[in-house]
Amino acid sequence: MGILHEDMVVISQAEKAGDPTVITVNCPDKTGLGCDLCRVILLFGISICRGDVSTDGKWCYVVFWVVGKPETRWNLLTKRLLEVCPSHFTTSGIYYYRPENQQPKPLDVFLLKFWCSYEQEGLLHDVTKVLCELELTIERVKVSTTPDGKVMDLFFVTDTRELLHTKRRQDETINCLKAVLGNVLLGCEIELAESKVTACSQGSPYLPCVGTSWRLSSKFVVMFWLDRISS
Repeated sequence: MGILHEDMVVISQAEKAGDPTVITVNCPDKTGLGCDLCRVILLFGISICRGDVSTDGKWCYVVFWVVGKPETRWNLLTKRLLEVCPSHFTTSGIYYYRPENQQPKPLDVFLLKFWCSYEQEGLLHDVTKVLCELELTIERVKVSTTPDGKVMDLFFVTDTRELLHTKRRQDETINCLKAVLGNVLLGCEIELAESKVTACSQGSPYLPCVGTSWRLSSKFVVMFWLDRISS
């Protein structure tokens, strides 16, 4: 069974005010797919009015009637919904199940480090929004605050475009952060995470793993983890 890529996730905008927008997902089935789709929709601040699911155990057809906001980015929502659909590969423009021995290569994990002159209210929210708009997936975050109020943030991210290794993509990311944080931003760096640190970011959530890897000074007294706060 196959389906054209553009038909896997279709969003039909409401024709008149007060009518819901209809999201249709037609893809291979998997355990928890409905929950994953709902999670993505709700993360965009969209209200789900009604839903309908039909499946034969291998392929499913899901319909959501939703109400969005004026600023809802429907194109980005489509991409995020496609990301949670089961793996598939293309032949002549048609998508099928991907054999177990042809799983996609894991995306490289990059470390985004930046320093701020003080703890600005809503900083994590603003940064997360920027990275989401850039289609960067946040795997893990570490926020450290010094006694004098300065902040160092470590974001472990993957790039859905697979371009973060290029200078152009890195400059785009840094410039977007500068535009949002302004003079609060003291510095910003992006580099490929070392294999040891990458394993920590994808595995155990215990703080000492990354703390040791990066030899953070003991003066950083406020530390916490936020797992996968974006997609």
